Amino acid sequence: MADASVPMTTKGYQFLVEELKRLKSVERPKNMREIEEARGHGDLSENAEFHAAKERQSLLDLQIRDIEDKVARAQVIEISKLSGDKVVFGATVALTDGDTGDKVVYQIVGDHEAEPKNGKISISSPVARALIGRSEGDEVQVRTPTGVRSFEILSVEYIE
Repeated sequence: MADASVPMTTKGYQFLVEELKRLKSVERPKNMREIEEARGHGDLSENAEFHAAKERQSLLDLQIRDIEDKVARAQVIEISKLSGDKVVFGATVALTDGDTGDKVVYQIVGDHEAEPKNGKISISSPVARALIGRSEGDEVQVRTPTGVRSFEILSVEYIE
């Protein structure tokens, strides 16, 4: 799984590239200064500032490696170039909740782009997995932590 491609929107890719740049050009140099400053405070064995700065360095390195990996395996999908009536990655899908009758709209995005409160759900979420390959008018059953829910697909659009 480590070498599988990571699907993401153009915006999601740009966000990762910017975040990587920020971590390398702002956060890492700031952390290096913190380490140097803490080192100047003497005895390192009992220097809490030094240990905190070193721990922050480890976290930064981990974040940077993780983002570099995602960028290297990125499969950027240009949503504006997609079309059709089947739900695929990047689609914006309007649904009616079979239980409440409420209308909800979700865009299916990459894992790191998901913001459920803003209508962006991860491709690996139960709802997205149930929607993939389905079309307008289809009834979809989704197993959620609160039980099985049903939705009807009202529309499928491809908007950036």
